[in-house]
Amino acid sequence: MTIRLYSYWRSSAAYRVRIALNLKGLEHEIVPVSLAPGVSEHRGEAYRAKNPQMLVPFLEDGDLGIAQSMAILEYLEETYPDVMLLPATEPERSRVRAFCNGIACDIHPLNNLRVMNFIKTEFGADPTSAWYRHWIHEGFRSAEALAGDGPYVFGNAVTLADAFLVPQMYNARRFQVPLDGFPKLVSLADNANALTAFRDALPENQSDAP
Repeated sequence: MTIRLYSYWRSSAAYRVRIALNLKGLEHEIVPVSLAPGVSEHRGEAYRAKNPQMLVPFLEDGDLGIAQSMAILEYLEETYPDVMLLPATEPERSRVRAFCNGIACDIHPLNNLRVMNFIKTEFGADPTSAWYRHWIHEGFRSAEALAGDGPYVFGNAVTLADAFLVPQMYNARRFQVPLDGFPKLVSLADNANALTAFRDALPENQSDAP
């Protein structure tokens, strides 16, 4: 069976899954789906038939199709346990999940491309300035407090927490969000980005990057 990941190079949710697939050493095919304005392949009939939510990522593993990055990552944990990205015991497992959800639920949705486009077209505001910075800072304040002392978010082993932090940090740097208040998160993300699995998942290293 071939694992296929429907992905867009700048999607931070797809970025998380690319990291996890690389860390687990799972062979997979990246299928680019452009979210670019004027292209919007995710809204085409062919993709909508696969994923009615019309979002990326979307994972196919044989006959199984899964949307939503957290669901995909939980599936990969349960189905391919040779390399685990959740700790084996509690409360460590729940701490990692909480950290991931802090990014996936509290930061990312408010700064998602479709939300920023709506703010711009409906209200004439620039969401890449104060709006973007505000929600990054709100989420990063708690993440800075929750993270451990390294080298990775929760100690000596890479977990899903690192796979969530790195794409969010990438976005923060892309939009020039001041990060002076989050030295721990900056260091942790830099440590993870030194690993091949993270470098290979970088947006600019994807086949659909301009």
